[in-house]
Amino acid sequence: MGWFNSIEHNRWLSQQMRDLLDFGKNSLVEGGFGQMDLEGKVDSEAQLPLFVTCRMVHVYSLGTLMGIPGCRRMVDHGVRALTEAFYDHEHGGWYDQIEPKLDQNGHGVAASKVKMAYSSAFVLLAASSAAVANRPGAQELLALAMQDQDKHWWDPEYQMVVDDRSLDFTSTSDYRGMNANMHTCEAYLACADVTTQPKWLDRAMAILGRMRRNAQHNNWRIPEHYSPQWEPQLDYNQDNPADQFRPFGCTPGHGMEFAKLLVAARGALIRAGREVPEWMLETASELFMRARQDGWARNGKPGFVYTTDARGGVVIADRMHWVVCEAIGAAVALRRAELDGPGEPDRGLIEDYEHCYRTFIDYADEYLIVGDGKWNHQLGPDNQLATTIWPGRPDIYHAVQAVLAQRVPVSPAFAQALDQGLLDAPQSLGQEKGRLTRR
Repeated sequence: MGWFNSIEHNRWLSQQMRDLLDFGKNSLVEGGFGQMDLEGKVDSEAQLPLFVTCRMVHVYSLGTLMGIPGCRRMVDHGVRALTEAFYDHEHGGWYDQIEPKLDQNGHGVAASKVKMAYSSAFVLLAASSAAVANRPGAQELLALAMQDQDKHWWDPEYQMVVDDRSLDFTSTSDYRGMNANMHTCEAYLACADVTTQPKWLDRAMAILGRMRRNAQHNNWRIPEHYSPQWEPQLDYNQDNPADQFRPFGCTPGHGMEFAKLLVAARGALIRAGREVPEWMLETASELFMRARQDGWARNGKPGFVYTTDARGGVVIADRMHWVVCEAIGAAVALRRAELDGPGEPDRGLIEDYEHCYRTFIDYADEYLIVGDGKWNHQLGPDNQLATTIWPGRPDIYHAVQAVLAQRVPVSPAFAQALDQGLLDAPQSLGQEKGRLTRR
């Protein structure tokens, strides 16, 4: 049995999640949720990023569905913030950042000159999870978020989302990025589960298909940056390699995250009774192995490097907590996919994914988890605390999903799986003979 389906291991994971949710409550402010420092305090003068409030709504929706007291009021506060403070009541959509002080109507004041697809994707994810948790105003928020995706972000010509728009949506830059599309894919899969509308799964598959083609041509390293025609721009941000959202080169963490999303999308196709392309599991495996080879312990010390160049040379050797969190989720997903078939499971592969899971969890326990819900967000190459890229402990989204990944199926999405009573029952998709059985 090992760590999978172990009662004691699940208790450890459960404790980590409760600690994270307790720590995250410190981020509540009038306008939504703010970025926390190392001790969990929010600077009262700091601008509020949209993605942080969205992530908090998402994770506290999961806590609500798990029956953890205190989570409902956090979701409700966040839904109100997204509906009133962050929403652009003149042009529609959501401000990417707002000033910490609201106006006399309780509306936010834009602190950024653009709106971002990255953050808007998290609005859709937050609304989807809150709707599953049946919180007040969540269905209305979800309807607005879906309209926003249709009207402002989805580009039907290239079957991807544009990266940014002006506040009035009249212009966009020449930049296109895989990061925004990756999180949009995550949100579309969650939205597909909630609404059962096929177009969200179709769009997620389109994003995954383009990612796969570009990664395959780059030895399974995913190019991050593109022109408006979706031509890779491999030298983008070479002068600013450590950017939080658009770093130069390739990001092993995104290889892990896309591997997980491929398995999740495969499960969504199976549950919908649709044909599953043969390339999905092969691509997920290739991405995982490439990210593992490029990213893990490159200097002889454990941990994933942040970025590499297009040939796999290390660019930023610092370790970001979100990368190992996504690697945990990817190892879980690929192990489960191998068990689910079709065909006889490859026991060697399964053992390898289990080894990776244990290794990554042990790393988090030794280097990332400080205690009382505090996870280090950035470590240097020597695994000592660093704050040059991600100061403080801004949010708990990646860590919560990492400690929940092993306890629910890969598909449906987290909120839907919890709502269906699948917590600590991930085998419910069927693993008796290595084949999926549909619920």
